Amino acid sequence: MKYIEKHPMIMIVIGVLGISLSAIFVKYSTAPSAVTAAFRLGWTVLLMSPVVWAKREVREELLHVNKRELGLSVLSGLFLAIHFVLWFESLQHTSVASSTSIVCTEVIWVALGFCLFLKGTLSKQAVLAIIIAFAGSVVIAYSDSSAGGAHLYGDILALVSAVAVAVYTLLGRIVRNNVSTSVYTYVAYVSCGAVLLGTCMVQSYPLFGYGMSAVIVGLLLSVFSTILGHSIFSWCLKYFSPAFVSASKLCEPVAASIMAVFLFRELPSVLQIFGGAMIIGGVYYYSKIEKAE
Repeated sequence: MKYIEKHPMIMIVIGVLGISLSAIFVKYSTAPSAVTAAFRLGWTVLLMSPVVWAKREVREELLHVNKRELGLSVLSGLFLAIHFVLWFESLQHTSVASSTSIVCTEVIWVALGFCLFLKGTLSKQAVLAIIIAFAGSVVIAYSDSSAGGAHLYGDILALVSAVAVAVYTLLGRIVRNNVSTSVYTYVAYVSCGAVLLGTCMVQSYPLFGYGMSAVIVGLLLSVFSTILGHSIFSWCLKYFSPAFVSASKLCEPVAASIMAVFLFRELPSVLQIFGGAMIIGGVYYYSKIEKAE
């Protein structure tokens, strides 16, 4: 573990691979977006509970977390639930490349929130790196903007989900200053799961009756995209700024688009390839700046 703490970029890479599988898994679910998301969080809480409650130090911290940090963790879970529902739904109306690219504008909202509410600062070089990466996402989304009204609706859902996950990231930065990753993510995921179950009830969606796709997809999302994705990024917030953690997620549309080529025959255009190169370049430039600072 000490080696990982000295080289936290390893965890960033694992996290990127984990979240890149999200869009791929969601495409295979035949259930409504809220149901798929509910199974994802249900599996996550189920898998995390034995670990959290078995470790004495984690259990003690969880039982004695103060009200302010508990409330912020619950609020964080609420925004994560909003993100999941809207993003999963966007994938039903637009391509993997466009949806994942637009969701990755999270970095812009995080950077703005970090400066406005957490009194953070960004150097001119960091702003330039974010602009380059964001421009790459715009190029990818623009490349298939001629798909019509449904495509535009999916893009709007993805944009709102990006704002929601940015709030989740910023709240995580605040809580992680005093709370361990295990306790923060556990509380946030329990809260998120409760909100998603409530959403299913309000919308009158039964949890079963869609075959095994929702259950299996939920499990895969839980293991690869939540535990090996979001949880790892929450851990990384202790070692990197929230803006950098979010910027690293900009690699997601590139990896996801490549997988979509082979699985769904969503062939990328020249503009999508060019945009992907811009994203990688921007993230790499930002990582160099972060390391220098």
